Amino acid sequence: MTAWLARIRGALQQRMTLPPDDLLRDATYRRLWSSILISSFGGQVTMLALPLTAAVLLDASPTQMGVLTAMEILPFVLLSLPSGVWLDRVRKLPVYVAGEASIAVVVASVPLAWWLGWLGMGWMYAAAFVMGCIYVTAGSAAQIVLTQVVARERLVEAHAKNALATSGAEVAGPGLAGALIKVVGAPVALLVDAVLLLVSVAILRGIRVHEIRRERPDAHFWRDLKAGVRFVRNTPLLVALAIAVGLWQMLHHSALVVQILFATRTLGLNEHQVGLSYVGMGLGTIVASTVGNRISKRVGPGPCLVLGFAICGLGWSLLAVAPADRWGIAAFALMLVCFSAGAVLIFINFLALRQAVTPEHLLGRMTSTMRWLILIPAGPGALIGGWLGEHVGLRTSLGFAGLGALLLAVLAWRHPVIRNTIELPQPEPEESLLGAEATVRPADVVQAEGV
Repeated sequence: MTAWLARIRGALQQRMTLPPDDLLRDATYRRLWSSILISSFGGQVTMLALPLTAAVLLDASPTQMGVLTAMEILPFVLLSLPSGVWLDRVRKLPVYVAGEASIAVVVASVPLAWWLGWLGMGWMYAAAFVMGCIYVTAGSAAQIVLTQVVARERLVEAHAKNALATSGAEVAGPGLAGALIKVVGAPVALLVDAVLLLVSVAILRGIRVHEIRRERPDAHFWRDLKAGVRFVRNTPLLVALAIAVGLWQMLHHSALVVQILFATRTLGLNEHQVGLSYVGMGLGTIVASTVGNRISKRVGPGPCLVLGFAICGLGWSLLAVAPADRWGIAAFALMLVCFSAGAVLIFINFLALRQAVTPEHLLGRMTSTMRWLILIPAGPGALIGGWLGEHVGLRTSLGFAGLGALLLAVLAWRHPVIRNTIELPQPEPEESLLGAEATVRPADVVQAEGV
């Protein structure tokens, strides 16, 4: 018996021990990963508390929910391109850190406004717009920081591990967030996110990254902006990805603006029950982030991305026809599983592909250009979903998203650039376009830059 228990203990220890080449053995990446994990827990609170504040406390209509989502997206349309030029001229980590701190302030303003009696949909629109402005630059900077820590050939693995970091928060976070919202109310619960964002800032400060910036005395804003757009336009893979993921964003946001309304008004769920249902997102993320890298290696990043479109479409289509009873509640949870699993498969490949094909000194402009392109359709998608939900029915918005995503999967599979992308590409070979690639190695051997 003792020998049997010892064998089990040894097997468990072996399973829990990181392989020698695991990314988490690198101290710099481990800190980055830990920051993502902590901020993800706070993000779960905001993901539920903001729409619940609008839908339940402020009794927002489907159209108002669509406008609220569109206000967060609008800054990407207005500011993405110029922010990319600016990002290519500055250090990225300080921008990332400042963005996390600024989001904490904006999130904390909602409970403050509620306490003072100022909270209304106008305040919610303003908060969403300001957060969108911050995400434009800080979000792009965060993506580039990863390329300064991890080698290009390991980007799919890194994005999968980052998704795994969020999965723990997505499993435990929604249930805890729902319970917290029920006890103290949605606005007050947002203070938890603000505190966790500040913890994330403390972890990120002082992190050591490998960044090479070339000072260019001939730098010109509009010329540099056009160079970034031209690079994306002249790279067939980036064009195909922008179109496919942009259409998916439109469909995603058309479903997103009505899913909380569907849960609370059609299925009759309260705040805590909605939070428990959102545990399904964590389960889907765990599964996809665990096997996503292996699927990508087996079938290729392009086909794996198409699979993600199809899985999302199945989830939205299922909820659109689900009955308003306990089976409908199960369908709501299953939709969240499908959405998160599909989204992980989409983005671990989408992000890795676009980063792998881009020289380092163009990463800021490429990232901002791509975010601009894929989020232009998101605003109209949110407005379409809100209009359909209010004038035709909430199920119509979900059906539009589901059938649209399934059709998108078929069209993307037929596109030769996406279907035939079975490995990560190399950046442009011209020496003048290449930047130094970061590698995962001990901090004392890396040319490091502290903050």
